[in-house]
Amino acid sequence: MPLLTDTIATPPHAPGKMHGTGRRLRRRALACAAAAAGLTLTLAGCAQVDTTAPSTARAEAAHGAPAKFGSVDCRKAKCIALTFDAGPSENSARLLDILKEKKVPATFFLLGKRHIEKYPELVKRMAAEGHEVASHTWDHKILTKISDKEIREELNRPDEAIEKLTGHKPTLMRPPQGRTDSNVHEICKELGLAEVLWSVTAKDYTTNDSALITKRVLDQSSRDGIILLHDIYPGTVPAVPGIIDALKQRGYVFVTVPQLLAPGKAEPGKVYRP
Repeated sequence: MPLLTDTIATPPHAPGKMHGTGRRLRRRALACAAAAAGLTLTLAGCAQVDTTAPSTARAEAAHGAPAKFGSVDCRKAKCIALTFDAGPSENSARLLDILKEKKVPATFFLLGKRHIEKYPELVKRMAAEGHEVASHTWDHKILTKISDKEIREELNRPDEAIEKLTGHKPTLMRPPQGRTDSNVHEICKELGLAEVLWSVTAKDYTTNDSALITKRVLDQSSRDGIILLHDIYPGTVPAVPGIIDALKQRGYVFVTVPQLLAPGKAEPGKVYRP
Protein backbone atom coordinates (compact mmCIF):
# COMPACT_ATOMS: atom_id res chain seq x y z
CA MET A 1 0.00 0.00 0.00
CA PRO A 2 1.20 3.54 -0.70
CA LEU A 3 1.80 5.97 2.12
CA LEU A 4 -1.18 8.21 2.75
CA THR A 5 1.16 10.94 3.90
CA ASP A 6 1.89 11.48 0.21
CA THR A 7 -1.69 12.60 -0.40
CA ILE A 8 -3.01 14.10 2.83
CA ALA A 9 -4.74 17.39 2.12
CA THR A 10 -3.89 20.25 4.47
CA PRO A 11 -6.32 23.00 3.42
CA PRO A 12 -5.99 26.24 5.31
CA HIS A 13 -9.67 26.73 6.05
CA ALA A 14 -9.54 25.03 9.47
CA PRO A 15 -6.27 23.78 10.91
CA GLY A 16 -7.74 22.24 14.05
CA LYS A 17 -6.69 22.60 17.69
CA MET A 18 -3.63 21.09 19.33
CA HIS A 19 -5.19 19.28 22.29
CA GLY A 20 -4.20 15.93 23.77
CA THR A 21 -4.27 13.97 27.02
CA GLY A 22 -1.38 12.00 28.47
CA ARG A 23 -3.18 8.79 27.48
CA ARG A 24 -3.45 9.94 23.84
CA LEU A 25 0.22 10.95 23.75
CA ARG A 26 1.28 7.56 25.08
CA ARG A 27 -0.90 5.82 22.48
CA ARG A 28 0.61 7.91 19.69
CA ALA A 29 4.14 7.14 20.91
CA LEU A 30 3.36 3.43 20.74
CA ALA A 31 1.91 3.86 17.27
CA CYS A 32 5.06 5.64 16.13
CA ALA A 33 7.22 2.83 17.46
CA ALA A 34 5.14 0.25 15.64
CA ALA A 35 5.23 2.30 12.46
CA ALA A 36 9.01 2.48 12.68
CA ALA A 37 8.99 -1.31 12.69
CA GLY A 38 7.15 -1.17 9.37
CA LEU A 39 4.02 -2.98 10.54
CA THR A 40 1.48 -0.91 8.57
CA LEU A 41 1.19 2.22 6.51
CA THR A 42 1.16 5.51 8.40
CA LEU A 43 -0.71 8.76 8.41
CA ALA A 44 0.61 12.06 9.69
CA GLY A 45 1.22 11.97 13.41
CA CYS A 46 2.50 8.36 13.19
CA ALA A 47 -1.00 6.95 13.70
CA GLN A 48 -1.49 3.52 12.13
CA VAL A 49 -4.33 2.86 9.76
CA ASP A 50 -5.31 -0.16 7.72
CA THR A 51 -7.50 0.61 4.72
CA THR A 52 -9.93 -1.46 2.69
CA ALA A 53 -10.03 -0.99 -1.09
CA PRO A 54 -13.38 -0.78 -2.91
CA SER A 55 -12.52 -3.95 -4.85
CA THR A 56 -11.94 -5.77 -1.57
CA ALA A 57 -15.25 -4.57 -0.17
CA ARG A 58 -17.01 -5.84 -3.29
CA ALA A 59 -15.22 -9.17 -3.21
CA GLU A 60 -15.96 -9.74 0.46
CA ALA A 61 -19.70 -9.10 0.07
CA ALA A 62 -21.58 -12.28 0.87
CA HIS A 63 -24.63 -11.34 -1.17
CA GLY A 64 -25.32 -8.93 -4.01
CA ALA A 65 -27.11 -5.67 -3.22
CA PRO A 66 -28.93 -3.28 -5.54
CA ALA A 67 -26.81 -0.38 -6.73
CA LYS A 68 -27.80 2.98 -5.30
CA PHE A 69 -27.78 4.73 -8.68
CA GLY A 70 -29.25 2.86 -11.66
CA SER A 71 -27.79 -0.55 -12.41
CA VAL A 72 -24.05 0.16 -12.46
CA ASP A 73 -22.02 -2.82 -11.28
CA CYS A 74 -18.52 -1.64 -10.38
CA ARG A 75 -17.30 -5.23 -10.42
CA LYS A 76 -17.62 -4.92 -14.19
CA ALA A 77 -17.76 -1.18 -14.97
CA LYS A 78 -14.81 1.20 -14.82
CA CYS A 79 -16.08 3.21 -11.86
CA ILE A 80 -14.76 6.34 -10.19
CA ALA A 81 -16.20 8.45 -7.35
CA LEU A 82 -16.29 12.23 -7.29
CA THR A 83 -16.26 13.64 -3.75
CA PHE A 84 -16.39 17.18 -2.39
CA ASP A 85 -15.25 18.30 1.06
CA ALA A 86 -16.01 21.21 3.35
CA GLY A 87 -19.23 22.55 1.79
CA PRO A 88 -21.89 23.59 1.26
CA SER A 89 -20.79 27.00 0.06
CA GLU A 90 -21.89 29.77 -2.24
CA ASN A 91 -20.46 27.66 -5.09
CA SER A 92 -22.50 24.54 -4.35
CA ALA A 93 -25.67 25.52 -6.23
CA ARG A 94 -23.70 25.90 -9.47
CA LEU A 95 -21.96 22.59 -8.80
CA LEU A 96 -25.30 20.85 -8.32
CA ASP A 97 -26.52 22.35 -11.60
CA ILE A 98 -23.45 20.89 -13.38
CA LEU A 99 -23.87 17.47 -11.82
CA LYS A 100 -27.54 17.41 -12.75
CA GLU A 101 -26.80 18.42 -16.33
CA LYS A 102 -24.05 15.81 -16.65
CA LYS A 103 -26.11 13.14 -14.85
CA VAL A 104 -23.28 12.51 -12.38
CA PRO A 105 -23.80 11.52 -8.73
CA ALA A 106 -21.31 12.72 -6.14
CA THR A 107 -20.53 12.25 -2.46
CA PHE A 108 -20.51 15.37 -0.31
CA PHE A 109 -18.57 15.40 2.97
CA LEU A 110 -20.09 18.43 4.65
CA LEU A 111 -18.91 20.69 7.44
CA GLY A 112 -21.41 21.79 10.05
CA LYS A 113 -20.30 25.12 11.42
CA ARG A 114 -20.71 27.96 8.89
CA HIS A 115 -21.73 25.46 6.19
CA ILE A 116 -24.61 23.08 6.94
CA GLU A 117 -26.05 25.66 9.31
CA LYS A 118 -25.65 28.43 6.71
CA TYR A 119 -26.90 26.55 3.62
CA PRO A 120 -29.58 24.08 4.82
CA GLU A 121 -31.50 24.24 1.55
CA LEU A 122 -28.43 23.09 -0.38
CA VAL A 123 -28.06 20.11 1.93
CA LYS A 124 -31.68 19.19 1.22
CA ARG A 125 -31.10 19.62 -2.51
CA MET A 126 -28.03 17.37 -2.48
CA ALA A 127 -30.02 14.55 -0.93
CA ALA A 128 -33.09 15.16 -3.09
CA GLU A 129 -31.02 14.97 -6.29
CA GLY A 130 -29.55 11.60 -5.41
CA HIS A 131 -26.14 12.51 -4.03
CA GLU A 132 -24.62 10.86 -0.98
CA VAL A 133 -24.54 13.30 1.94
CA ALA A 134 -21.86 12.54 4.52
CA SER A 135 -19.86 14.27 7.26
CA HIS A 136 -16.54 16.12 7.33
CA THR A 137 -17.07 16.92 11.06
CA TRP A 138 -18.61 20.00 12.60
CA ASP A 139 -15.68 22.39 12.80
CA HIS A 140 -12.80 20.64 10.98
CA LYS A 141 -10.86 19.89 14.16
CA ILE A 142 -8.05 17.37 13.72
CA LEU A 143 -9.54 14.29 15.37
CA THR A 144 -6.21 12.82 16.45
CA LYS A 145 -5.45 15.97 18.45
CA ILE A 146 -8.60 16.28 20.56
CA SER A 147 -10.28 14.41 23.40
CA ASP A 148 -12.72 11.52 22.93
CA LYS A 149 -15.56 13.77 24.07
CA GLU A 150 -14.66 16.35 21.43
CA ILE A 151 -14.36 13.67 18.73
CA ARG A 152 -17.88 12.49 19.49
CA GLU A 153 -19.17 16.05 19.36
CA GLU A 154 -17.39 16.70 16.04
CA LEU A 155 -19.04 13.60 14.57
CA ASN A 156 -22.46 13.69 16.19
CA ARG A 157 -23.36 17.32 15.50
CA PRO A 158 -23.19 17.24 11.68
CA ASP A 159 -24.88 13.83 11.59
CA GLU A 160 -27.78 15.15 13.62
CA ALA A 161 -28.05 18.28 11.48
CA ILE A 162 -27.96 16.29 8.23
CA GLU A 163 -30.54 13.80 9.49
CA LYS A 164 -32.84 16.63 10.52
CA LEU A 165 -32.60 18.17 7.04
CA THR A 166 -32.67 15.04 4.87
CA GLY A 167 -34.29 12.36 6.98
CA HIS A 168 -31.20 10.16 6.67
CA LYS A 169 -28.35 9.85 9.14
CA PRO A 170 -24.93 9.69 7.45
CA THR A 171 -23.00 6.43 7.54
CA LEU A 172 -19.81 7.88 6.05
CA MET A 173 -17.36 10.50 7.26
CA ARG A 174 -14.04 11.91 6.09
CA PRO A 175 -11.55 12.91 8.81
CA PRO A 176 -10.13 16.43 8.38
CA GLN A 177 -6.79 16.32 6.56
CA GLY A 178 -7.20 12.53 6.38
CA ARG A 179 -5.76 12.27 9.88
CA THR A 180 -7.05 9.31 11.81
CA ASP A 181 -5.95 6.59 14.20
CA SER A 182 -7.21 3.51 16.02
CA ASN A 183 -9.01 5.61 18.62
CA VAL A 184 -10.92 7.49 15.93
CA HIS A 185 -11.81 4.15 14.32
CA GLU A 186 -13.22 2.88 17.61
CA ILE A 187 -15.39 5.96 18.12
CA CYS A 188 -16.58 5.84 14.50
CA LYS A 189 -17.57 2.20 14.98
CA GLU A 190 -19.50 3.16 18.11
CA LEU A 191 -21.32 5.91 16.16
CA GLY A 192 -22.02 3.78 13.08
CA LEU A 193 -19.61 5.58 10.76
CA ALA A 194 -17.10 4.37 8.19
CA GLU A 195 -14.17 6.60 7.22
CA VAL A 196 -13.48 7.41 3.57
CA LEU A 197 -10.12 8.68 2.34
CA TRP A 198 -9.11 9.28 -1.29
CA SER A 199 -6.67 8.36 -4.05
CA VAL A 200 -6.82 11.53 -6.18
CA THR A 201 -6.26 15.05 -4.93
CA ALA A 202 -6.04 18.20 -7.04
CA LYS A 203 -4.79 20.18 -4.03
CA ASP A 204 -7.31 22.79 -5.11
CA TYR A 205 -6.70 24.67 -1.86
CA THR A 206 -3.34 25.75 -3.35
CA THR A 207 -4.57 27.18 -6.66
CA ASN A 208 -7.51 28.87 -8.39
CA ASP A 209 -6.28 27.67 -11.79
CA SER A 210 -9.12 25.47 -13.06
CA ALA A 211 -6.99 24.07 -15.89
CA LEU A 212 -4.35 22.96 -13.41
CA ILE A 213 -6.97 21.40 -11.14
CA THR A 214 -8.34 19.47 -14.11
CA LYS A 215 -4.88 18.27 -15.13
CA ARG A 216 -4.03 17.09 -11.64
CA VAL A 217 -7.23 15.05 -11.41
CA LEU A 218 -6.84 13.50 -14.85
CA ASP A 219 -3.18 12.63 -14.23
CA GLN A 220 -4.03 10.68 -11.08
CA SER A 221 -7.33 9.04 -11.96
CA SER A 222 -7.65 5.28 -12.25
CA ARG A 223 -10.33 2.63 -11.85
CA ASP A 224 -12.00 2.61 -8.42
CA GLY A 225 -10.49 6.03 -7.72
CA ILE A 226 -11.92 8.41 -5.14
CA ILE A 227 -11.39 12.03 -6.23
CA LEU A 228 -11.05 14.70 -3.54
CA LEU A 229 -12.14 18.24 -4.41
CA HIS A 230 -13.40 21.23 -2.40
CA ASP A 231 -16.31 23.25 -3.77
CA ILE A 232 -15.44 26.06 -1.34
CA TYR A 233 -12.57 27.26 -3.55
CA PRO A 234 -13.26 29.44 -6.62
CA GLY A 235 -11.22 27.44 -9.11
CA THR A 236 -12.79 24.08 -8.40
CA VAL A 237 -16.37 24.18 -9.65
CA PRO A 238 -15.35 25.64 -13.06
CA ALA A 239 -13.01 22.64 -13.45
CA VAL A 240 -15.72 20.03 -12.86
CA PRO A 241 -17.33 19.94 -16.35
CA GLY A 242 -13.97 19.32 -18.00
CA ILE A 243 -13.07 16.64 -15.48
CA ILE A 244 -16.36 14.84 -16.02
CA ASP A 245 -16.22 15.03 -19.82
CA ALA A 246 -12.60 13.85 -20.01
CA LEU A 247 -13.12 10.91 -17.67
CA LYS A 248 -16.31 9.86 -19.45
CA GLN A 249 -14.33 9.86 -22.70
CA ARG A 250 -11.86 7.49 -21.03
CA GLY A 251 -14.71 5.11 -20.24
CA TYR A 252 -15.28 5.95 -16.60
CA VAL A 253 -18.67 5.70 -14.92
CA PHE A 254 -19.28 8.10 -12.03
CA VAL A 255 -20.75 6.66 -8.86
CA THR A 256 -21.14 7.56 -5.20
CA VAL A 257 -18.85 5.99 -2.62
CA PRO A 258 -21.54 3.50 -1.45
CA GLN A 259 -22.10 2.37 -5.02
CA LEU A 260 -18.35 2.03 -5.54
CA LEU A 261 -18.37 -0.53 -2.71
CA ALA A 262 -21.56 -2.34 -3.81
CA PRO A 263 -22.59 -5.08 -3.37
CA GLY A 264 -20.43 -4.57 -0.29
CA LYS A 265 -21.38 -1.99 2.31
CA ALA A 266 -19.23 0.37 4.30
CA GLU A 267 -18.69 -1.09 7.75
CA PRO A 268 -18.55 1.22 10.77
CA GLY A 269 -15.05 1.57 12.14
CA LYS A 270 -13.36 0.65 8.85
CA VAL A 271 -11.38 3.01 6.62
CA TYR A 272 -11.90 2.88 2.84
CA ARG A 273 -9.37 3.98 0.25
CA PRO A 274 -8.41 2.66 -3.21
